[in-house]
Amino acid sequence: MNKKYSIEQLARKKQLRVCGLMSGTSVDGIDAAIVDISDSSADVVTFDTYPFPVQVREAIFDIFQNQAARIEDICHLNFVIGEVFADSVIKLCKNKNVPIDSIDLIGSHGQTVFHNPKGRKFGKRLIRSTLQIGEPSVIAQRTGITTVADFRPGDMAAGGQGAPLVPFADYFLFRDKVHCRTIQNIGGIANVTYLPANCTLQNVIAFDTGPGNMIIDHLISRITKGKQKYDKSGKMAAQGGVNKKLLGQLLEHPFFRRKPPKTTGREEFGSQFSDMFFQKALEQKIPNEDILATATALTAETIARAYRRFLPAMPDEMLLCGGGYRNKTLVKMLQEKLRDVKILTTGDFGINPDAKEAVSFAVLAYAAIKSRPNNVPGATGAEKGLILGKIVPV
Repeated sequence: MNKKYSIEQLARKKQLRVCGLMSGTSVDGIDAAIVDISDSSADVVTFDTYPFPVQVREAIFDIFQNQAARIEDICHLNFVIGEVFADSVIKLCKNKNVPIDSIDLIGSHGQTVFHNPKGRKFGKRLIRSTLQIGEPSVIAQRTGITTVADFRPGDMAAGGQGAPLVPFADYFLFRDKVHCRTIQNIGGIANVTYLPANCTLQNVIAFDTGPGNMIIDHLISRITKGKQKYDKSGKMAAQGGVNKKLLGQLLEHPFFRRKPPKTTGREEFGSQFSDMFFQKALEQKIPNEDILATATALTAETIARAYRRFLPAMPDEMLLCGGGYRNKTLVKMLQEKLRDVKILTTGDFGINPDAKEAVSFAVLAYAAIKSRPNNVPGATGAEKGLILGKIVPV
């Protein structure tokens, strides 16, 4: 097992080897990235994605249907996912020939099962809340590695929305003295980080733009009766045309007009919204290919509108990451709507687009163990910079 460094010893090391773990709203699998991080650099050693066992993925989606979720199931699943996350670290090290005892630290996002940035009244107070499961104590004990997890609650306790969290890592990894950049993640939900040229952390703007792949994935699963989980390369959408009437109706959702800081998730754009979308399409007798084209256009249009409405200026470069970068139809739509923006991927700058979110949580864990604030108050709305993440030593 891993050599046990104390928290104080880890904080003093000039370079840490950190394994970042991420599972997003699409629940595609666990992204695991091993990264060598110092104060001035982050070098990805290796990366892979490990699918959830089928029964675990199904159990997660059962929990998403929160009216039917039982507390004993959530409690059980918290520890089950901890075991699965730990297994992903062990498998990655074994499969990629990386000694597990070379890893100093794990940074785990966990699996979000509920996120309520709007808050709910408790007496006269408005209380924001969030829940990520994947018990870090299990990860630490199974791997023998100090684990940092549960990053969102600290920001929310300070009046923030607990998201987006990755802007701190985006600033660390991709800021540039000359070029103005956006880091555009398109996972289940799409979010943007705006990095002006030669920016400081105080200049960073970040927020969720709306749905990413979530609605597209849900619709193609319904259309194909579960045979396809996603529209590979956007092929089905490419065969259809955008239904402007339906798109216009969908764009009326109040989230798109809301000013940042803002965050969203399955609570607004999950199965209920997607089923409403599908029902409207059926009522209007829209062909399946047009349904997918319209869903893809919704993601592209809401990203483009967010740039025009909420960013101080258009970026020189957009760096794509998350599964959406593989959707050629979506990327084409984005380029048509943002003609003066050069569209690249984070891979053009040394960070695999599939690995980028996992790398980000490795960076957040590194900052936490060094006792450095790792949120961006301008992005989340928190009252101040905070050290996010709960540290579980071994």
